[in-house]
Amino acid sequence: MKIATKYIVVAILLVGFTSCQKNSRPNYQYMPNMYEPIGYEAYQESDAFANGVEAQLPAEGSIPRGNFMPYEIEDTNEGYELAKASLTNPLDSTQVDFVRGKELYDVYCGICHGNKGNGQGKLVQREKILGVPSYDDAGRAITTGSIYHVIYYGKNTMGSYANQLNEEERWQVTAYVEKLKAELEK
Repeated sequence: MKIATKYIVVAILLVGFTSCQKNSRPNYQYMPNMYEPIGYEAYQESDAFANGVEAQLPAEGSIPRGNFMPYEIEDTNEGYELAKASLTNPLDSTQVDFVRGKELYDVYCGICHGNKGNGQGKLVQREKILGVPSYDDAGRAITTGSIYHVIYYGKNTMGSYANQLNEEERWQVTAYVEKLKAELEK
């Protein structure tokens, strides 16, 4: 009896589905925007804004995300030389924190350059990376600008740390690298 009831229910459903089908009319579209998208231009006028302008001020009470200042020196050899010659640390002596600079240096730089800046980090000692220079190598005129530029863009096999360190942290690391360089030259 149970099996017969199941067959009857299935037969009624099949008849119901086939009897409701009409090929002469279109099927229903439950989400028509997915099939026929509406194109918007980036700077077109819109009724979404109160004044019909392209943009509005941030909502009252919103919190800005960081103080991003663009770094305007290009990632070229000429940009490197310009940074080397003209870029100076905007942090004065009261803002430089060598303890914090050392912590950041140990996390991001020490693995290759060594904790003393002598080019003998763990990866160099294990021969995973070769040719990491010491900060006191003869013929290398390292300046504040060149250190910051290399941290920002990277150089040779060293990658950029612009995403890992914000601007203030990059300057802290730059000041700490200068301190290491001075200690190595003694």
